[in-house]
Amino acid sequence: MNNILPTYPRSELTFTHGEGSYLYEKSGEKYLDFGTGIAVNSLGYSHPYLNQKLREQSEKLWHLSNVYQIPEQELLASRLCNLCFADYAFFCNSGTEAVEASIKIARRYFHKTKNSKVKKEIISFSGSFHGRTIGALAAQGPEKMETFNTAVNDFKFLEFGDHELLKSSINENTAAVIIEPIQGEGGVREVPTFCLEAIRKLCDENEVLLIFDEVQCGMGRTGKMFAYQWSNIEPDIMTIAKAIGNGFPIGACLTSKKVGDAMEFGSHGSTFGGNPLACSVGNAVLDLMTSPKFFSEVVTVSEKLLLDLNKVANDYPDIIEGIRGKGFILGLKCNINNEDFVKQARKNFILTVKASDNVVRLLPPINLSNSECCLLYTSPSPRDATLSRMPSSA
Repeated sequence: MNNILPTYPRSELTFTHGEGSYLYEKSGEKYLDFGTGIAVNSLGYSHPYLNQKLREQSEKLWHLSNVYQIPEQELLASRLCNLCFADYAFFCNSGTEAVEASIKIARRYFHKTKNSKVKKEIISFSGSFHGRTIGALAAQGPEKMETFNTAVNDFKFLEFGDHELLKSSINENTAAVIIEPIQGEGGVREVPTFCLEAIRKLCDENEVLLIFDEVQCGMGRTGKMFAYQWSNIEPDIMTIAKAIGNGFPIGACLTSKKVGDAMEFGSHGSTFGGNPLACSVGNAVLDLMTSPKFFSEVVTVSEKLLLDLNKVANDYPDIIEGIRGKGFILGLKCNINNEDFVKQARKNFILTVKASDNVVRLLPPINLSNSECCLLYTSPSPRDATLSRMPSSA
């Protein structure tokens, strides 16, 4: 009997180690990883600098209670805030925890600063994914909650992309709108810049907070540190995780000063959140991502990948309907079953990830090389159709 709770459909693959953009199976086979633990290992595997910083901190301190000063945490908070709109950072261990914190902080803000006990409704959208705890699930619609015998209270779930519906749904009870600038699980659906700006305007006009969930699309995956930075607006609260630790568990909820000032001692907490080991890794990740020309290289390589993938889609219209996304969060809208695509890609030693709407996600390391991009769809020549790695439509 397998004693692991059956919450994941696991493949037969067993990986023993990774290096760069590759994972190595116990059989000795090498797989090019375009899944990266679902946008987690964004700097690849066994990065020497990250390994070094992890080792150095592991020989000093792993954990401290947050009742003490933690210099590694203070440094990471300062650096993250300097890279975006935020003035405060709360550290936790996952994206779900960060989302839970964002909901709690938004409601706390209106209770504390406006003395409002009714302004607590959170608006979210179809196709969204914000985590699997009760609060995070509630932001993904009532059907997600039915099997847990839990009512969805103070959440409003709207159709993705319907701005007029959003406009008519905001009322005196609305505390916040939560949205992913690029939906991941929902099928790699990017929210156009003009839509984000229109949502920001609606929130400002109605005294509603705007929460961006960048757990999957943030931390450099689009070619900027955060996906919202391709627009001209800022959120009030933002959630991040996954790539900030490159595989080491860490998440964060970032807020403006106006919103964050509503929190006080005891209003939120995390036993392990912001521990020295996790924050040291987070700082090492930022060292690499803020190095000169890092993001210009991300943009250059990802644009080439997108260009080549569009050529492949044109060559194989029976397999691929189109390409979605930005940077290194891309989706192949399939004309064959996306699960079949993923399985066939795996037979060709390439790892990809399913999403909704019959989409296959491509989430490679963001420091991917040009030559590794080519390996996704051909071998050995990028345009050698006779040796294409595309799955057959048969």
